[in-house]
Amino acid sequence: MSDQRDPAFEALYQAARKEGKPLTVWAGGDAKSQALAYTAQFEQMFPDIPISVTVDLSKYHDAELDKRLMFGEDVPDVIHIQTVQNFPEWAANGVLQRYRPLGVEHAPQQFVDPDGFFAPIGVFQFAPTSDHAQLPDAPVEYEDFLRPDLKGRIVLTYPHDDDAVLYQFLQIIAQQGWSWFHRLMKQDIRWVRGTQTPVEVIRAGQAATTFTSYFPLVAPDGSSIRTTIPERGYFQAWFQIGGILAKAKAPEAARLYLSYLLSKAHQDPAWTFPARTDVAAAPGLKAIGEYSNASPAGFAAFMADRGKVERWRFIFESLIGPVEGVNPNTLDM
Repeated sequence: MSDQRDPAFEALYQAARKEGKPLTVWAGGDAKSQALAYTAQFEQMFPDIPISVTVDLSKYHDAELDKRLMFGEDVPDVIHIQTVQNFPEWAANGVLQRYRPLGVEHAPQQFVDPDGFFAPIGVFQFAPTSDHAQLPDAPVEYEDFLRPDLKGRIVLTYPHDDDAVLYQFLQIIAQQGWSWFHRLMKQDIRWVRGTQTPVEVIRAGQAATTFTSYFPLVAPDGSSIRTTIPERGYFQAWFQIGGILAKAKAPEAARLYLSYLLSKAHQDPAWTFPARTDVAAAPGLKAIGEYSNASPAGFAAFMADRGKVERWRFIFESLIGPVEGVNPNTLDM
């Protein structure tokens, strides 16, 4: 890793080693196995720094953090989650410590806190995803999901259980109209909790397609599941935000980790978009900022208006029905 040999990066590593404390991280997600995305390479590069990543739905992480702060309980060293509206409030209330990770000057500055309390650490996205072994003629645009042959073969995440899916639905409806939604509801949708769940249901052969699941934009070798970015329809993509807790017990390791997340070694994937503007996207993809049908800034603004979010949650609950099922993070996926 070139960043590790950089004197500034090496100094972070040595400071974390000298600190000698395990690093605890809370990461937004909906399957325990997603922790490997953060631990595997980190442990290889920094074997002297024990790391523990706890994955859970972001809306549970942020509430749990606020509760622990309220009662003086232990908190993680680092948190990076989807509920981006929390970070400005946490920064203003002294919950976060100021730190600008190495490489942050190459991140989109509109998502970087000017006072240095938080920064973007990665890009996540939802787009039409199908098993091409089941569906050679896979849907690409959202109107395609209304095809008669897809009835009973679609699995979707409840929009009133995940704010990113909620925003995605609202943008699609803004383009397609409510008639699209009402026709979609006649497709015998299988509604699930979690955004990894749809892909697992498809892998199990219990559905064939979704548009509310995260899956690599460059499919793994041997997989018949493919994700396709719509050309006309809305493309849900956003920046996950991360910060270091003011009460971190391993602040040196936390600085190393946050810089690692933005390092070229971690941001140079073969399967998605980087959070750095000086790192190219995967082959066949443009930089995330070049997709005119995506709006990371719009999603961040939506998340900040909690009254509007709650109103839309209740509207979709009345249209679809209450959310059913356990926290998907408790399932073995």
